Amino acid sequence: MSFLLDTDILSAIRRKQRDQNLEKWLLSINSLDVYISVVTIGEVERGITQQRRNNPEFAEDLQRWLDTILQRYQQRILPLSISIAQRWGRLSAELGHNSADLMIAATALEHNLIVATRNTRHFEPTQVGLINPYLYQ
Repeated sequence: MSFLLDTDILSAIRRKQRDQNLEKWLLSINSLDVYISVVTIGEVERGITQQRRNNPEFAEDLQRWLDTILQRYQQRILPLSISIAQRWGRLSAELGHNSADLMIAATALEHNLIVATRNTRHFEPTQVGLINPYLYQ
């Protein structure tokens, strides 16, 4: 099985004090089977930019972390493609919103990946495969 990390899981991995179930899940999977969407990179970048105004030190720390992620996952960062954009368009029309989560779901559906997220309710209407690592036993 291969997984596409939602932004919430990627961010949780950064924390020193991780949830015990998340940690178990991370140890149970092959790190080479883990992918990230460019949409997630954009969401992290948005967070960094917002933090620059309020907490520049934290923003710099986040930027260093993102740079490390970009290097570590460079061959496993999935771009948006025409087929992903079309699938996102269909999902958006069917579900009545155009969230970043729908782009992540469309990416996972096109690449036959399971979305790893704590926010499963955001993805359930898309019929994408899901795992909540916080519930992993």
